Amino acid sequence: MQGFAYEAPSSLDALRARLAAAQGAGELTQVLAGGTDLLVQMKQGQRAPGLILDIKRVGETQALAVDGDTLVIGASVPAAKAKAFPLVAEAFPGLAHAIDLIGSSQIQGRASLGGNLCNASPAGDTIPALIANGFEAQILTADGLRSLPVEAFVTGVGKNALASGEVLLALKAPVPGPRSGDAYQRFTPRTEMDIAVVGVGARLTLDDAGVIASARIALGAVAPHAFLAEAAGAALVGTRGEPEALEAAAAAAMEAAKPISDKRGSADFRRRICGVLVKRVVAQALERCTTEGAK
Repeated sequence: MQGFAYEAPSSLDALRARLAAAQGAGELTQVLAGGTDLLVQMKQGQRAPGLILDIKRVGETQALAVDGDTLVIGASVPAAKAKAFPLVAEAFPGLAHAIDLIGSSQIQGRASLGGNLCNASPAGDTIPALIANGFEAQILTADGLRSLPVEAFVTGVGKNALASGEVLLALKAPVPGPRSGDAYQRFTPRTEMDIAVVGVGARLTLDDAGVIASARIALGAVAPHAFLAEAAGAALVGTRGEPEALEAAAAAAMEAAKPISDKRGSADFRRRICGVLVKRVVAQALERCTTEGAK
């Protein structure tokens, strides 16, 4: 591993200025949040930055709070800390479960949701859960801030929508109201310490009569990047989650999935598992749609 410079700006202005200077000087720069992917990639020679900018001292990246009716998770907040945050545990149990699947306890103490998202693995567990829950990525730009839905942030295998000189600052989502529930499940050959062969996240909201008013279904590991399966969600709206509705949602998800065949499973196997998981995840999310909503 070649030598590199290390800096840790302590404010947005300092971070923005250092990024601009590095860009102007043509320095190959890499942002560090948790480093659980970056440091491995550097040791393997896959990345060779001349400058590493550690963003953990920038207050906005360490935010973990409820701002009005919005949950804010800073880009460098450790996964373990995000998982244990009361609102995440109570109102986003599907997301909390997805976070719990990130490596070991030691990895969760260092890895961040922001880094997991920026790494943009098609099989990343938290990404379908973030998409299903309507999270947006808040991005620091050269002259301000911009936001993107998470489904638009991931663009390919290991690729994201960040332009040169931009940094992910935080993830934000509306706090769920009454009669709303989420869920995430995956299929893996092993029960733990593995990556998803298929991953499915869902967020459902019911109306006063118990009819599904909105539904978001997100799929992972069945395309170059996790994505929102809009037709699958649409198949559930206006229903009570009857078996026929679940079958329709599963069929729509299977149609949207574009998996590959590899040593971990054939494309046809992945597509079929996708349909099975959609039905299971929707059923679990429905069970969590209580009249109390988020506390």
